[in-house]
Amino acid sequence: MAAYYYLMSSLPMLRAEGPLPLTYAEFLGMCKSSVSGARYALLEGLTLSSDELPLLAEWSGFYRALQRELTRYRNQRAGRPPQKADGVDETLFKEVSAAVGGKNPLEAEKALLSLQLRKLDELIGMHYFDERALFGYALKLKLLERKNIFDQKKGKTELDRILVGLQKQILMGERE
Repeated sequence: MAAYYYLMSSLPMLRAEGPLPLTYAEFLGMCKSSVSGARYALLEGLTLSSDELPLLAEWSGFYRALQRELTRYRNQRAGRPPQKADGVDETLFKEVSAAVGGKNPLEAEKALLSLQLRKLDELIGMHYFDERALFGYALKLKLLERKNIFDQKKGKTELDRILVGLQKQILMGERE
């Protein structure tokens, strides 16, 4: 654990807005000489659903609940009958509803990202130089890398392309 003091203090601060200060591959490169082989293997295979360590298990539980409540929200919005109420988290459902309700998809994704980053901060707590902080940082980096693939201009271009294709299909159907 003593090796984490240098590693954690040398990592750049992660922010939801702005450019990503490093990639996950660069992060792994920084970790290679500072963590044990077993912990490095966990970092290499880390996903947002990983649950091997206490922090990861807590995060994984939250992440599954978030996915479940997102599905519940989407089903409700689509007018589908509610699924059985096992594991319903009304507080999280309200947070999901507030995050995605009535916003454009990019803003909704940013709001969900903010919710997830707040949860990670809560789970990391006052840990700064230990395994909990390291894996919390890794999860945040994974979330932020996903955010970086969102490009509003590309998204609008793709939406326009899809709409033009649908319009052509509709026109072709009307002519038949």
